[in-house]
Amino acid sequence: MSKIKVLVVEDESIVSKDIQHSLKRLGYVISGASATGEKAIQLAAEERPNIVLMDIMLKGDMNGIEAAEIIKRENNIPVIFLTAYADEATLAKAKITEPYGYIIKPFKEIDLHTSIEMALYKHSKEKEVEKERDLLYSIVEGKDTQDFIFVKANSKLVKLNTKDIFFVEALKDYVVINTLDKRYTIHSTMKDIDKKLGDADFVRVHRSFIVRLDKISSIEYPNLQLEKDKKIIPIGGSYKEQLVKKINLV
Repeated sequence: MSKIKVLVVEDESIVSKDIQHSLKRLGYVISGASATGEKAIQLAAEERPNIVLMDIMLKGDMNGIEAAEIIKRENNIPVIFLTAYADEATLAKAKITEPYGYIIKPFKEIDLHTSIEMALYKHSKEKEVEKERDLLYSIVEGKDTQDFIFVKANSKLVKLNTKDIFFVEALKDYVVINTLDKRYTIHSTMKDIDKKLGDADFVRVHRSFIVRLDKISSIEYPNLQLEKDKKIIPIGGSYKEQLVKKINLV
């Protein structure tokens, strides 16, 4: 496993060297050191460190908060602030950049180690969420999206063929996708899931229910029954006409 690379941004030379020695003792690699915000931005782009330790009060035209904002926006590298100033005004400015940690000087090596590891863990989890989101967006925007969808189950994305879905039920802020033998609870809305499933094979029959047309075994208003599953589902008055149009009534 490759070692974690850390960029140190500190304008006090003695303090910077002390931080670097501590990092080396903790097993980290120093990918660079800078005394200014401008140089920090350059090094972040060139060296691609895993994390940046950034002093807030830097000398020069750019402070640490401004540098951190640019590094995060352009390189998506987590930043931990180092500062001897803990006043409310400084905290308020720093919070805008959504840092991954905030260490008050002077600090112990254990504080440095804990903050770095927690920040890296948080950042890795955020990247996982972004990948899942991008995958789902690509699926929704791609062709043949009605043939399958991906649902999150036990911390992983599971491909679910839409032909296996019997019905979808709304439960407050969640929807439950029901197959013959499994249930998948996801944080979504009926409007959103209706759009993703499409209207070729599915029909919304109630404000709380969407059913797959070929799973309907019988209709006896105000209810319908699903085949195999035998689930009885109510038909909402405002959805009756839409259902009649969808079924092949002779």
